[in-house]
Amino acid sequence: MTDQDREKTFRAGIAAIRPRALAKQVSGDVFDKAMAQARFEPEVLAKQAHQPEFSLSASKYLARAVTSERVRNARSALRDHRPLLNSLEAQFGVETEVLTAFWGLESNFGTVRGDFQVVSALATLAVCGRRAGYFENQLIGALSIIQSGVISADKMLGSWAGAMGHGQFMPTVYLGFAKDFDRDGKRDIWGDDPTDALASIANYVSKHGWKLGQPWGVEVCLPEGFDYACTGLTQHRQVSDWVAMNVTGATGAPIGDYGPASIILPAGADGVALMVFRNFHVIMRYNCSATYALAIGHLADRILGGKSFNASWPSDDTMLGRSGIRELQMLLTDAGFDTRGVDGQIGPNSTTAIRAFQVSRKLVADGYPSLAVLQRLRSEA
Repeated sequence: MTDQDREKTFRAGIAAIRPRALAKQVSGDVFDKAMAQARFEPEVLAKQAHQPEFSLSASKYLARAVTSERVRNARSALRDHRPLLNSLEAQFGVETEVLTAFWGLESNFGTVRGDFQVVSALATLAVCGRRAGYFENQLIGALSIIQSGVISADKMLGSWAGAMGHGQFMPTVYLGFAKDFDRDGKRDIWGDDPTDALASIANYVSKHGWKLGQPWGVEVCLPEGFDYACTGLTQHRQVSDWVAMNVTGATGAPIGDYGPASIILPAGADGVALMVFRNFHVIMRYNCSATYALAIGHLADRILGGKSFNASWPSDDTMLGRSGIRELQMLLTDAGFDTRGVDGQIGPNSTTAIRAFQVSRKLVADGYPSLAVLQRLRSEA
C-alpha cells in the first residue's frame, strides 16, 4: 500500500468515526479541529505488535522492570513525596510503596510520560490497529477530555497506545477515575506536579477493591508430587487448604490467611511459584498482564527492603510470542488436544490442552507454553 493509499484509508476511517463520536456528545467543531491535526503513525502499529509485558518472559521482564536502580529511585521518590503519599494512603487505603511502584513502572517517576500526540496515536489504532473498537472508544474519550477544556489536543501527549501522564491513564480511565487532589479546578495528570496523577492512581486502585495491609502474594514451595492442575489464576482455594496440600512459604514463615488464593507459575514448574491474593487481581485491573502485576508487587516489596525471589528462574525461559503461540495452538489441535481456537494468546483452553498433552507424554503437567513443549510438538508433527 502506498503512502497515498494509506492516508486515504486513514481519512476514510476517521470520517466513519465522526457520527459515532457526535452521538457520544463530542461536538463537531472539536472533532473536526482535532482530526485535522491528526496524522497516521506507522510507528504506533509497530509498537503495538511488540508490547514487552506480552513479548518477554517473566524473568526477562522483571530483570528490566525491577532493577536495583529503580528500587533506589523508588525509595528516593517515596522520601521526597512522603507527605503526599501518606495523605493518599490515609484517604484511599493504598500503601505508599504500592503507589510508588505504579508510578515507577508506568512513567519512571514522571520522567517518561510519552511524547506521542495522543489523538494521532489513538486515531491510527482505531482505524488500522488491533482492537479497533477499543481504541475508537479511547479516541472519543480523548476528544471528550479536550472538549472539557482541561488540555488542548496539541498538548495531550502520551504513549504510543494513548496512555497519559504519570500514571499512564487511558482516556476513559481518566474520565472515570482522575482526581483533582490539589483542588485547583483541574484534574491534571500531565504536568510536572504529580499530585493529581498519584491521587488518580490511588483512586483507581482503591475503587477496584484494594485491601490495605494485605499482600499481593507470597513466594511458596510446592511439595514433590504436587498436582499442577491446581495452578492458575482461575483456581482458588483457602490458604488452609493449600497448607493441607503441603504448600509452604518460601522463607519458612507461616502463610497468612488473606482469603481465597491461587498458585501461579510464571515460568512453569522449573521457576518461581507464587501464591497470589485479591490484590494481585486488582493490579491486573490496571494492566491485564500477570507479568506486569508480578512486577508491581515485587517492586513494592523491594521498596520496603524485601529480597529477590528464593527460587531461580529457568535459564532457557523463552517467551514464544504471538506467532509461536499460534503455532503451538495449531500443533496441539492437530495432535488431538483442541485449544478451541488459534489466536496467539494463552487462555484457559490452551492451558488445558498443553496440560493434557504433557500428561499424555508423561511430562510435568504444569500447562506452561514453553519452547520445549513447542519443540516436542514439532518433532511429532
